[in-house]
Amino acid sequence: MRALTWLGGRPRTSGPEDARYPAGQLVAYGTQHILTMYGGVIAPPLIVGGAAGLSAADMGLLVTAGLFISGLATLVQTLGIGPFGSRLPIVQGISFVSVSTMVSIASEDGLRPVFGAIIVAGVIGLVLSSFFAQLVRLFPAVVTGSLITVIGLSLMPVAFQWAMGNDKEKADYGSMANIGFAGLTLLIILVISRLFQGAISRLSILIGLVIGTVIAALAGKADFGAVGEARLIAPPQLFHFGTPTFEIGAIVAMTIVMLVIMTEATADILAIGEVVGTEVDTRRVADGLRADMASSAVAPLFGTFPCSAFAQNIGLVALTGIKSRFVVATGGFILLLLGLLPVVGAVVAGVPYPVLGGAGLVLFGSVAASGIRMLSRVDYQDNLNMVIVAVSIGVGVIPIAAPAFWEAFPEKVAMVLESGISATAIVAVVLNLAFNELKFGRRSGASVFAAAQDSQDRFGDRIDDDLRP
Repeated sequence: MRALTWLGGRPRTSGPEDARYPAGQLVAYGTQHILTMYGGVIAPPLIVGGAAGLSAADMGLLVTAGLFISGLATLVQTLGIGPFGSRLPIVQGISFVSVSTMVSIASEDGLRPVFGAIIVAGVIGLVLSSFFAQLVRLFPAVVTGSLITVIGLSLMPVAFQWAMGNDKEKADYGSMANIGFAGLTLLIILVISRLFQGAISRLSILIGLVIGTVIAALAGKADFGAVGEARLIAPPQLFHFGTPTFEIGAIVAMTIVMLVIMTEATADILAIGEVVGTEVDTRRVADGLRADMASSAVAPLFGTFPCSAFAQNIGLVALTGIKSRFVVATGGFILLLLGLLPVVGAVVAGVPYPVLGGAGLVLFGSVAASGIRMLSRVDYQDNLNMVIVAVSIGVGVIPIAAPAFWEAFPEKVAMVLESGISATAIVAVVLNLAFNELKFGRRSGASVFAAAQDSQDRFGDRIDDDLRP
């Protein structure tokens, strides 16, 4: 029987996410989470800072602020403060969704209007969180499974870019050496997973990253030069880039982005609930969205950008079976320290992208596999669920297969559809409402896809009968 606990004055039954580990394991497993997502956290500040024309020193502060806020947001999300935080093993980081919008604003007017727009959009998202969470009933298994599958597929190009070197301007981008290091890291992870059990197997990603980095360093492919130049301690500075300014156009664009972030965050919260095997109700989704939006609204004060759940870490939870939110909270504390200790962050930043790419292939694939596992439990008989899955995943894969597909559409429409995750969410929810919730025009056996599935099942049964001795 689950024990009743009180968190922030609110009763909640304990579940798999409340498992506790010794301090050493917390640090090891938490570090594995941070190594998995570190590159994703520092990338948006580097991209947006470059568009704003920042100096190297200011770029470093932008990165450090991102690490600090990501750690703080992860602690709130995992441990919870009253109605803030889902209390699930979710790692928070600087969102990629907002990058293109921020670049377009920063390249024209600098960072101050970017920060002003984030503050207003974050507050709007915070106000809408409770209402947005009511939509959780619109996410049955056929919708959530499609979403989780597309989340994993959408992350795969990131792993491939990492494996190739992540920088198209470099001469060795896509070289056999880079891909070889990614393949070697993947092989190490697979061997450890196959030959060992228990704690060692669960640390396969971390061990693979460490061994891969050591081998890359011996081959001269890892650069730790930034370690000697980094300051030991650098506390976050408030309004280092100036006080925010508030421009209507930037605020409208960022509010749309924030709605997309909320859609993806809802999918991620539902996904981690499925992976962990714990109940995720409307209240929990709302608490998680509040943590997302509150951290995003506060982020500009420290000189950084919107935070949201990192889907790649959901893959790590699925792969390792370590479901404890306290593990992720430890990772959040490490992130926070990295934001205060640039020299430590510089060491972690030395992990070569090809090595990260090898680990990413396993992690992101695990997210997609979790979605497929959920879809396998959906009832496809005498309904249109097959159509919902087919169209939803098809639309979600468009930005991966044809990145320029939506370019001719209005910017605000393209902004939503160019995120495969948000596009899948919209299509899957609408089709589920039209095909499963609305009673008008429904009739038995209406789908040719369902009929095809019935034929396949009967064909499979005949084969089984023929093969049965």
